[in-house]
Amino acid sequence: MAVSAKNEFDVAAPPSVVMEVLRDVASLPDWSGPHKEAEILSEHEDGTPDQVRVVVTAAGISDEQTLSYTWTEDSCTWDLVEGNQLSEQHGRYTVTPTDSGSHVVFELEVELKIKLPGLIVKRAQKMAVDTAKKGLIAEVERRAGS
Repeated sequence: MAVSAKNEFDVAAPPSVVMEVLRDVASLPDWSGPHKEAEILSEHEDGTPDQVRVVVTAAGISDEQTLSYTWTEDSCTWDLVEGNQLSEQHGRYTVTPTDSGSHVVFELEVELKIKLPGLIVKRAQKMAVDTAKKGLIAEVERRAGS
């Protein structure tokens, strides 16, 4: 059974800076706690990351994953191509301008290959989403000079 989470938050920086941080996939280990490694395997014609290998640790479970990214001017979407622990993953950041910066919606859906109690999976996912929120805000505001 897939488990999904959604988090919405505001960042004191313009959408262009938020998208710059998201496009810098190789820097994920610097600001996203669960990400231990991130390597861009291929790029789209416009230079944005296409296929990415990541190593993620959450709730004591470590997983090496290959993700396929899709980009628009205001969104970043990724899907699991291959993983050791996950059978499915779909994530999306959507960024819209606000009067004081940006509003970000982060959605993540995962399904494990191994069966764990839903409560444990949901708790690990919530922790990962909350950590990503805090890390993204800090990195965006650092790059924006806030």
